[in-house]
Amino acid sequence: MNDIKTFSLSRHSRLFSVPENGKDYLFVRSGEHPYQEEPYRAESYAIAYIKEGAVKLNVGLSSWEVDAPSIITLAPTDIRYFSKRSDHLKMDVIFFKEAFLLERSADLFFLFKYDFFGSNDLHVLPLKESYFVKIDKIFELLDLTQQAGNYHKSELVRNYIFALVYEIDGYYRQHAGESSSAGKGNPLFGKFRQLLRSHYMSERRLDFYASHLHLTPKSLSAAVKKQTGKSAGQWIDDAVILEAKVLLQNKTLTVSQISGMLNFSDQSVFGKFFRANAGLSPVEYRKTFD
Repeated sequence: MNDIKTFSLSRHSRLFSVPENGKDYLFVRSGEHPYQEEPYRAESYAIAYIKEGAVKLNVGLSSWEVDAPSIITLAPTDIRYFSKRSDHLKMDVIFFKEAFLLERSADLFFLFKYDFFGSNDLHVLPLKESYFVKIDKIFELLDLTQQAGNYHKSELVRNYIFALVYEIDGYYRQHAGESSSAGKGNPLFGKFRQLLRSHYMSERRLDFYASHLHLTPKSLSAAVKKQTGKSAGQWIDDAVILEAKVLLQNKTLTVSQISGMLNFSDQSVFGKFFRANAGLSPVEYRKTFD
């Protein structure tokens, strides 16, 4: 999916109205969050520190009501969007490219070791007091480093990011019982979501997912609806629509190309599907970004 447009660091700097720090990372200290209510991907990882107030975060098909103090972790592959929950919001964010963080590291798979990046249910970490104090100090150091313009600024920022990753990982390891029990939920639904993440761009048939889970389509749909309030078929449609919205924001792709990428037989079928689920046609949705 290399041709799928993502939010660049430059676009984030314009979104937050802050100057660019460099080509490989961006530090934002914001009292005004520019709520991005349409789904998008980014070219960079992000660690956001919600200091005051609250925000609603959507990643993929999951959502969180995030209250301060909390950490949000996002990977480039994550489709995300934010909506307002509080009139008063203070947050710090460090955006960084993988190449920047690992420039001097021999471990090229470093970020893949951590479940709180990527497609999982650990995107939000409410901070207890001891962690709140440490995280707050690291972000304060990031801010001071940006202001001072130190000769070793990039190296310092890189090491502060490593410190944040280790602190977050340390929290999850220390509270492994709490986080695992909170995220277990229904094992069947978890397996269904895992399948959906892997196959939604090529498979919309309910019987495909049911057969992989050794169930009838009716049994799968009933079990998922009992757990979530939505049928399995609606989860599939929602995943496809979310991806379609991201793709439609990339105007270098035609609607016909997007239709093919999402495995629709033709543009007309895709158009009917999109209108039925989003309330407007693909072209009309695209025009909202003009």
